[in-house]
Amino acid sequence: MIYRYATFIKAINLTIDYVVVNISMILSYFVVDKSFTPWISNKNYFSVVLVFNLVWLLAANLTGLYEHVLHKDSVKTLRVVFKAYLTFVSVICFLIIVIIGTKAYFVSREFLFYSLAFFGILLGGWKFIFLVIRKNDRDILVEARKVIIVGAGRIGLDLFEYFRQNPDKGYRVMGFFDDNIDNIEGDAMYLGGTDVCIDYVISNSVNEIFCALPVADSHKIEHLMHSADKHLIRFKIIPEYYISASKSMMTVQNFEHIPVISLRPEPLESMLNRFIKRLFDIFLSLFAIIFVFSWLFPILAIIIKATSKGPVFFTQTRSGRDNKPFQCFKFRSMYVNKDSDKVQATRGDKRITPIGAFMRKTNLDEMPQFFNVLIGNMSAVGPRPHMLSHTEEYSKLIDQFMVRHFMKPGITGWAQVNGHRGETKTTDDMLKRVEADVWYLENWSFLLDLKIIFLTFWNVVKGEDNAF
Repeated sequence: MIYRYATFIKAINLTIDYVVVNISMILSYFVVDKSFTPWISNKNYFSVVLVFNLVWLLAANLTGLYEHVLHKDSVKTLRVVFKAYLTFVSVICFLIIVIIGTKAYFVSREFLFYSLAFFGILLGGWKFIFLVIRKNDRDILVEARKVIIVGAGRIGLDLFEYFRQNPDKGYRVMGFFDDNIDNIEGDAMYLGGTDVCIDYVISNSVNEIFCALPVADSHKIEHLMHSADKHLIRFKIIPEYYISASKSMMTVQNFEHIPVISLRPEPLESMLNRFIKRLFDIFLSLFAIIFVFSWLFPILAIIIKATSKGPVFFTQTRSGRDNKPFQCFKFRSMYVNKDSDKVQATRGDKRITPIGAFMRKTNLDEMPQFFNVLIGNMSAVGPRPHMLSHTEEYSKLIDQFMVRHFMKPGITGWAQVNGHRGETKTTDDMLKRVEADVWYLENWSFLLDLKIIFLTFWNVVKGEDNAF
């Protein structure tokens, strides 16, 4: 019953998507043609309707939009929706370039623009509503799958506890199979030895077997695996060694028959993602330099020179990607002093000049770093670069500190927009910043960069307690 209901929800999801596609074209027709005559009777639009529907089917299948719609978390769901929409728009634009002007059913660019715009807005609104409904009725919507766990040691019990605490994942553990009864904590979940496992799975219509046996029992694992294959039962192996629960982002890739576990995903290891990020960095840095820095520089330079002795720019060696040092540029916001390469700025720091306090509060002192971005030793968004002395100090105190150097440092970052900026009074303060930086490394996306940039400007407008 639950399976049928889940399938019905998926069908509803797909159907409403197609309704949204066609409503978008109807709205566009009314806006552009300003006509209330039946739009489908206009033969010029018939082929366009057909193409839009077929292209959406293609885009949805290419991106896996309708796969596991009940189990994917909200962020992944919205990300797939965005990919499907971009694919849809890209294919439509390609078809326009190839076809338009060569067929008799020409339609205006305005119609196409409004159709795509309306579709994007309506699709986003509908998916948001779907996610809200799914969140409120998760227990009803989730398709529960019956599973058993072979191996009741630490790994098997960890897996059982995960399923117990996350019922929304759609797994219902029937019990444990283990030849070592001493491993079982209580008799309620113990179903027998491994020799009767397959018979139980078949007679009780179990969907999947999770094998948590140690490598020493490899002969048992192989026997269970082959038996499961023969009876069309999905068989999954849990590695004997894995990192703590905080490492929930581990990924597995295969070197032929050898599985290799990566401690964390790194989206920017993809050449395409690096290209997208670099292209955005170039455009943003050029825009900032040409349209902001060009007129802001002479104003700030005059004020800086008039209020304190010293250079306009402050250059400091900082830790970059792969811990390679680079020269980081800033507007000088302090009086010239001997401690600038060792001591962090603090609240009420007497080294900060009057104009420096304003620049640091509004992040204007970081503007010259757009030249670092253009050169390529920084990015618009990423972990903030630290002084070499701080890198050396904190790398000895925090295990994951050096992980943040897998990527380029940034002018702003996920840690900064979440309040982890400014002075780090304690090791715990730095730990929170590092955790935010590592999270960004593991979860990078172009949309996340845009979000961070928006939040950076928003924080400047509303003001930040740690900006000094």
